[in-house]
Amino acid sequence: MGVPGPCPGSAGRQPAPVPDREEVDRALARLGAEYEAIETSLLALQDHAGRRLLEGGGLSGTTKERWAAAERSITVLWSLFDTYTAALTAARELRARRRWPSPDDLAELSELLYGSGLTVSGEAADDSSVDGPQERFSLEELVARMNGLYARSLDVIVAADAVWSTLPARIDLLSAELRRTRSLAHSVGVRPGAHPAGDDLERITDELARLRDRVIADPLAFWVSSSTGSSAPGGGRPDTGRYDRAARALEDVRREIEAVLDVRQDAERRLMQLRDVLSRADRTLTEARQARGEVLAKIAASEVPAVSGPSTALYEQLAAAAEYRRRAQWHRLSPLLESLEERAEEELHRARESLTAVTAPLAVRAELRGRLDAYKAKAARHGMAGDPLLLERYDVARRMLWSAPCDLRAAEQAVWRYQQAAAEALVPEQAEHGPEEPARDGRGEK
Repeated sequence: MGVPGPCPGSAGRQPAPVPDREEVDRALARLGAEYEAIETSLLALQDHAGRRLLEGGGLSGTTKERWAAAERSITVLWSLFDTYTAALTAARELRARRRWPSPDDLAELSELLYGSGLTVSGEAADDSSVDGPQERFSLEELVARMNGLYARSLDVIVAADAVWSTLPARIDLLSAELRRTRSLAHSVGVRPGAHPAGDDLERITDELARLRDRVIADPLAFWVSSSTGSSAPGGGRPDTGRYDRAARALEDVRREIEAVLDVRQDAERRLMQLRDVLSRADRTLTEARQARGEVLAKIAASEVPAVSGPSTALYEQLAAAAEYRRRAQWHRLSPLLESLEERAEEELHRARESLTAVTAPLAVRAELRGRLDAYKAKAARHGMAGDPLLLERYDVARRMLWSAPCDLRAAEQAVWRYQQAAAEALVPEQAEHGPEEPARDGRGEK
């Protein structure tokens, strides 16, 4: 809406000289153009889509209060415009009486165009500072008052329309995505009460429903005025904070459901691998228990560690994992599988260590047997297999190593004595035929 330019004779100024005919005609032309602009703005305000939505009712909160005030302002606007129209019509009629207006006509036109003779009721003036039922305006002041009322009314309409044009459409799109996510969640067993993501979907659904109802009923509660302090109507932006939080929450749930899908696709394979690892651990422990019985029967004076049975707790947890898989409780299955995989590998490692510890005496006996035979073969190569001392010590060591139960400590001493005797017997042979690198036994001795 336009504002008239400087005019002589405005309120609070010294009376100006009476304008001449040309000045009056220019003022009337300017006021006529301004009238067209004001009328166009008011009609556009009347037909604004945001106004029609606001007039539809069902408002609440901030929007209800501000729209009630805006409706009063619009009513006052039309009243002031009627006063403006009447004053301009009167000035035009007065100017149309004569081609060459008389001094009295010019004085009267000057008062109409520049004076403060326009009377407006206090209610129409919309000014709480007015004392009394009426207030007097000039055309310039009247337009300034209309501009203020128009800007405040348009600000309410534009802000509400901007929120309605932005948030409901976004909420509807997010609701459609929410429905697709709920369908996918249901297909993989993610339901309220059974999975945290199902509970989150319920909360997001309720939040979007409440948010949409609130946006429709009170759009101005979601309007943030411009931080630059602009006074232009609609200076600001829709507040999308609640919508953005709901969108982020839905994205988090979507990622959780994708993780559930991955778990579902991978769960059976991982369960089979777990069963295989635990089965190998059990077989190893069974072998260790059998080996322990053999060691106790064949090896004397040896500390043989006890062998524990399979882990009952692990099998109970494996059964729980299978039940979670059957009931599609993926949020419980995923962390349980990770824990079970780690503990199953530890169980297999423990079983292998038990087998190694239990069979260590048998390994020592086998090493002693091998060493004894190696030195016997060496003595035979040098033609000393029939040496009486070597034969005697070999027989003693062999009886100890091949008897049950075997005393490993005594057998080791017997092997060492045979080894020593063989080394001493080989010295003259080496002196006669030259040095020969002696064989090394398992302890690094020659």
